[in-house]
Amino acid sequence: MRLDIKYQESYSRGELLLRTFLGGFYIHLPHIFLLVFVGLWSNILTFLSMWIILFTGRYPQSFFEFQVKLIRWQVRWMSRLYNLVDDYPAFGLDGTDEYTSVEIEYPEHISRSVTLVKMFFGFFYVLLPHVFVLTFMRMWGAILRVIAWWVVLFTGTYPESFHEFNVGLIRWNVRVVLYMGYMSDEYPPFSGKELDDTPATPKQPNSDDAAAATATAATGLPVSEEEETQSEETKSADTASDENKESDHSSFMPKDEAPTTDSDSSDANSSDDTDKDDSSDVNSDEDKDSGKDKEE
Repeated sequence: MRLDIKYQESYSRGELLLRTFLGGFYIHLPHIFLLVFVGLWSNILTFLSMWIILFTGRYPQSFFEFQVKLIRWQVRWMSRLYNLVDDYPAFGLDGTDEYTSVEIEYPEHISRSVTLVKMFFGFFYVLLPHVFVLTFMRMWGAILRVIAWWVVLFTGTYPESFHEFNVGLIRWNVRVVLYMGYMSDEYPPFSGKELDDTPATPKQPNSDDAAAATATAATGLPVSEEEETQSEETKSADTASDENKESDHSSFMPKDEAPTTDSDSSDANSSDDTDKDDSSDVNSDEDKDSGKDKEE
């Protein structure tokens, strides 16, 4: 159940005085008159719903929606009665209000046993303790409203802590009504604070987290250890490929052929130069011999 009455930053002093002196005639009397008859029909639906729950375990949804609309109407009226908001409260079950909000989730199942317990013993374990506590809380709330009236009259602002306390009183009262009206199986807490009834949304893992979880489940190793293992395997594979390349290169060389070094190449060059010198000496000798023959 979610019930909220909006806190206004500023309040109208004129409306405050008008509600105080004339509100009983133009606000409270017409609303109370209509709410009495609508409340009688609500009690009849509650009685019928009790028997339907005992046989089916479900609260009739159309009856439930009617009760929720009635609660919204009552909250609209009570918020003006306590001077918590300005403006005139809307009439009717389908009336809307920008300052008040009541959201009650429809229960798919109502416990038959809890319904029987509430039917016979609800007065003792629900109404007596809650009404006893709420009596003193309402007394203190009335004192706070009187103080807040003067504060609004002089400053135009409603003390926020006083506002929260009185909204909590309305919220507390509605929770008791829901439980005793067989609209909820949750026992009303002794508090008027807003409760977090929404279950926490589980965090959705992103793609990286999902991939990491999949890898861990497949290998049995954390992602960091798996990456180190893969890097070591990659290094060993690269080393093996280098060794295979060297062995293949040496297999294509002739067995008797030794690798050529820089010293061998320099010796070969020097031997070539010697052969060239010898051939030049022989040529010079032959030229001399041919010159002698010519002279003879």
